[in-house]
Amino acid sequence: MIEAVNHVSLLLIPAFILFAVVYGALKKVDVYDSFVAGAREGPQIILKIFPYLLAIFIAIKGFQASGAFDFIRNAFHGMFSFTNVPLEVMSMAIVKPLSGSAATALFTDIIRTIGVDSTATRIAAIIMGSAETTFYVLAVYLGSVNIRNTRYLVPVCLAGDVVGIVIAIWVA
Repeated sequence: MIEAVNHVSLLLIPAFILFAVVYGALKKVDVYDSFVAGAREGPQIILKIFPYLLAIFIAIKGFQASGAFDFIRNAFHGMFSFTNVPLEVMSMAIVKPLSGSAATALFTDIIRTIGVDSTATRIAAIIMGSAETTFYVLAVYLGSVNIRNTRYLVPVCLAGDVVGIVIAIWVA
């Protein structure tokens, strides 16, 4: 079974490329020129969203270096101590909307220190799958289309993250 999956995965990308070329040819699109035009736009898009990415990364590092992260983590841990959720899981739940790589590092640490068959690991795994790196995604998407007034977007996205975290604690 594993060998079959490996063979399919090896053929998937070439099959997709072949499909795109054949589909473009059937639709009378100059596939090569379209590819080159898209590749030409890539660096412009990177330059357009780079300031937003830089700002969010600096904000995350400042948040961590200032001690605000530890303060919030300890406050949440105190408020939710009745749930018996470990401090490490609270840390990951707080970091997940800010940084996917930091959340992944914390998740890996939870697995390494607590083990794979623990309630904490199940909660952390559900959070990893259900929560989004909200601020990163908003910075990239809204920055790429120059949206400055987000109105209710940030609170709604964070509410979705909170729902995912609460359900993770409840289900696990």
